[in-house]
Amino acid sequence: MNTSLIFEIIGYTGSILVAVSMTMKSLLRLRVINMIGAVVFIIYGFLIGALPVVFLNGLILCVNLYNLYQMLNQKDYFHLMEVSHDSAYLKNFVEFYQKEILEFFPSYLFKPKKDQVVVFVLRNMVPAGVLIIKPKGKEADIFLDFVIPGYRDLRAGKFLFEESAGYFQEKGIQNLVSAPGNPKHESYLKKMGFQLRDGLYYRHIPQTHLREKSL
Repeated sequence: MNTSLIFEIIGYTGSILVAVSMTMKSLLRLRVINMIGAVVFIIYGFLIGALPVVFLNGLILCVNLYNLYQMLNQKDYFHLMEVSHDSAYLKNFVEFYQKEILEFFPSYLFKPKKDQVVVFVLRNMVPAGVLIIKPKGKEADIFLDFVIPGYRDLRAGKFLFEESAGYFQEKGIQNLVSAPGNPKHESYLKKMGFQLRDGLYYRHIPQTHLREKSL
């Protein structure tokens, strides 16, 4: 393989990484992949002697590093907001994100009932996610656990299932039960501490108190 072909491959790799980063719904992934693409372009610029390419991507790298630092060190305020099963906002929310909800829960049907509990996870007062459960004694079946694009860095889930354990305890719930959903949602459940048993995922609610916290 000759040198010019190797340089071309490096250049195309950088281009593909930058293009892929633009498709990311998660801002964190967008920043990281775009940053890797910028590093590849810096290497490419040095190899072909194109200093403007090195300079431009050096700036892009610095901007990504700064924004990544800001994102990782940002203090977010989380709060739970319970709403009625027939809330007009809930209906509009589910309709707006219906396509993405079905990607995670292909069989999900929005049929809210009085015996279901609906709670939004507010992140800096933005409704970042929604949880719909049906309590059955000490257990509760999860009908929907959805986080909107741009907020899927697991912070909303950690606040809901870890920091807000007292919320479930006040309702007498000791265990949450969820169907796997698609592979991405199944991976999310594992990260949130759910354990697979007989085809369903279970999570025990630890003994603690409800706290609103900045993460």
